[in-house]
Amino acid sequence: MNIVILAAGQGKRMKSALPKVLQTLAGKPLLQHVLNTALDLQGKSAKTGPIVVVGHGAADVKQFLHIASEQDARFGKVSTALQAEQKGTGHALLQALSKLDVNEPTLVLYGDVPLTSKKTLSKLAKLADGVPGQDSALALLTQNFSNPTGYGRIVRDMDGSVKAIVEEKDASPDQKRIQEINTGIMVLPTNSLKKWLKALRASNAQGEYYLTDVIAMAVKDGVPIRTAQADSEYETVGVNSRDQLASLERVYQLNQANVLMDAGVCLADPARIDIRGTLECGTDVFIDVGCVFEGCVTLASGTKIGPYCIVRNSVIGKNVTIHPYSHIDGAQVGANSLIGPYARLRPGADLANDVHIGNFVEVKNSKIASNSKANHLAYVGDSIVGSRVNIGAGTITCNYDGVNKHQTIIEDDVFIGSDTQLVAPVRVGRGATLGAGTTLTKDAPPNQLTVSRAKQISLQWQRPVKQEKNVVAKKSAPKKVASKKSVKAKK
Repeated sequence: MNIVILAAGQGKRMKSALPKVLQTLAGKPLLQHVLNTALDLQGKSAKTGPIVVVGHGAADVKQFLHIASEQDARFGKVSTALQAEQKGTGHALLQALSKLDVNEPTLVLYGDVPLTSKKTLSKLAKLADGVPGQDSALALLTQNFSNPTGYGRIVRDMDGSVKAIVEEKDASPDQKRIQEINTGIMVLPTNSLKKWLKALRASNAQGEYYLTDVIAMAVKDGVPIRTAQADSEYETVGVNSRDQLASLERVYQLNQANVLMDAGVCLADPARIDIRGTLECGTDVFIDVGCVFEGCVTLASGTKIGPYCIVRNSVIGKNVTIHPYSHIDGAQVGANSLIGPYARLRPGADLANDVHIGNFVEVKNSKIASNSKANHLAYVGDSIVGSRVNIGAGTITCNYDGVNKHQTIIEDDVFIGSDTQLVAPVRVGRGATLGAGTTLTKDAPPNQLTVSRAKQISLQWQRPVKQEKNVVAKKSAPKKVASKKSVKAKK
């Protein structure tokens, strides 16, 4: 099947420099949602991929497709066709005409209608089935809206057959009362489509070439027109403004929340969760309010996520508790560990079982073995930490010399006192103790106390007294000057 995605529009109501189809829903561009569904529908055996008709912001859309192809090989099959001037949907499809296989039907999708399901499109495609190489039926996706304002209306004859689609601006008062609308999504016989597109005329209020005009041509040519409707209205909703985008975002997130709850996940409030990727959960997982999950996240059984946490591309083990306001990014957390509150695990953080990472502790590109803990105000970067290690408050690994990163190795059973700096590269031997306030620049031997401090002294001194403000200094009395008479008298 040919699949053409119309994505050339500007989206003026978005009031954005970014093309409308690149606005994000659930962390992905609208166009990516459509492409994912289209590629799933075509399957791995398809020789060619979807054709994206680009126009406004074409360079940005092509750049997105290039980046997407580097992350997902399927996107390498996607090609583009340029609509240099935006003259309507029929004109847009005409730009892709030379890329279509005439032996296959053509499915038309829209880059700003992101949530149409594979199930719905498969149902529509079956309605258009015919003999390869010959014209088959035209299949049209329609929907009944209680408020159809702004949409093209499906006009049927007395026996219920579709005879035309009339756009809102061209509709009569009677036609505007029709509630069955055109979603724009259709499957067309490609042989006939080529003829119909070349016959389009811009004789309408907008002065554009409407793809919907091919419906009347199909009726005239005796091509059967069959219709189907999506299971849910949101599948057919397009995005033209910020409020529509926000509304569709909440619909998508609530659907994701319902899937999780059906699988046994406990959500404190299904209206306050955002999944911007994939989230896999075991049994008895609890997720509090305001949490965001990005990329690929796995939560094993018994995990509890506190409110307002962000978890991205991470694997969380069984019975882990992540306290509020923690950020987990590119990390692995072992079973029974405690994280946060206000903890940050950066990419490369690999925690074994029963590890405690407390408030305002940051871990980056480090392995921490079982039963170790850093409970407050610490930074562990580019390090290997053994088992049963205690990292005191205010401890940091000084891993960066301004040019290169260096590694710190802390062996098993080490106790690190508060406010310690480990200047990498450095090793702390098994069972060593580092006294509080130590700046470690050389390896610390095992089973010994290492201390690096200035000598403590006590001096007699007087603490300064705070002076009162606005105090005017007293002026000294002026000296008396002898008069000339008194001087003469002395003489």
